[in-house]
Amino acid sequence: MSNHARGLWAYFGATAAGGELTIQATGMGGPSAALVLGDLVELGVKRAVRIGTCVGANANGSLGDLLIVREAIAQGGSAAALGVEPGTAVTPDPELTGRLQSELDEGKLVTTTSVDAHPGEHAAVPGIAAFDMQTAPLIARATSLQIELAALLIVSEAKDSVISDAGGGTASLAKDELEELERRAGRAASAVLSG
Repeated sequence: MSNHARGLWAYFGATAAGGELTIQATGMGGPSAALVLGDLVELGVKRAVRIGTCVGANANGSLGDLLIVREAIAQGGSAAALGVEPGTAVTPDPELTGRLQSELDEGKLVTTTSVDAHPGEHAAVPGIAAFDMQTAPLIARATSLQIELAALLIVSEAKDSVISDAGGGTASLAKDELEELERRAGRAASAVLSG
């Protein structure tokens, strides 16, 4: 561990290719993540990959899917505070996103929606693969900071109606399954950032 600023763990080290790599917790929600990204840029970060969890929002996805964000639709105040009108799509850095797609053969390129309330509280929307709380605000913040950012989400929860016809409630990944997917996502991000 390299620091514990704002109560959020950070690790610093080297990639397999010998480049510098920081792994930083961002807290929960867009405002926290945007502040942390600003701090990292002050320390010299020029490229970032957001790895986070999301709630699956349509029948084309399932628990454990790795979703590469093509665009994130902003909903809520945290993205609006960064100049993005609700309902507006923001796009991550195309080069980093393309590298992430090449690195993860099983990754699906998707549209997501970022919200301020718990993602599981939102109804499915046609064309939206998942809901999360940070991607759109982080993309907006990265754009204003003029740094490259891509996003990779793990479907850690899905409404039962998404994964079966049973309806009601949500299903979640087991802790060990989520941890393995986090490691896979981390390896992919490290490879992308090393390139």
